[in-house]
Amino acid sequence: MKRLALILVACLALFAAGCGGSSDDSSTTTETETSSVGTSTTEATTESSAPQEESKSGGGKSSAGGEKTKPKVTVPSGPPPQQLEIKEIEKGTGATAKPGDEVTVQYVGVGYDSEEEFDSSWSRNEPFSFQLGAGQVIPGWDQGVAGMKVGGRRELIIPANLAYGAAGSPPVIGPNETLIFVIDLLAVK
Repeated sequence: MKRLALILVACLALFAAGCGGSSDDSSTTTETETSSVGTSTTEATTESSAPQEESKSGGGKSSAGGEKTKPKVTVPSGPPPQQLEIKEIEKGTGATAKPGDEVTVQYVGVGYDSEEEFDSSWSRNEPFSFQLGAGQVIPGWDQGVAGMKVGGRRELIIPANLAYGAAGSPPVIGPNETLIFVIDLLAVK
């Protein structure tokens, strides 16, 4: 937990210094699966050869070598969900992450209410590793990363009770704030 707090503080310092902006525009966004823990799953696919007026969360370009780039995160309109929502943006083809595994991810975090990016491993160019299901990260991550396959990208909308709760994580995350993360799973050990 201390490591995540330190990461958040470092990201805030970088953000305040103006490091970490991205001008990626996504012309093709594929949303393959959306689920809310305890509710149904829906599927939608949107493809366009022209730029979209508003990027969907998780849109990001791939480099010539197939490497992913930092995604843009768009906050949905309306009130935040009360349960964890998982949207499979891109299904991976590698090993499946399960509790007890050490996983390595790249991620972007945005506050639902603030609509501000508060943390990004992409901005530091430093992937983040943790043991899945061991309580080393917020519960929404332990639940939302489980079942991902290496090479996949997911959007997690995490209600406050599965994030930092009433205390928040000052100064970057307010009390009872719902969080949105786009997470790329890089490795499973």
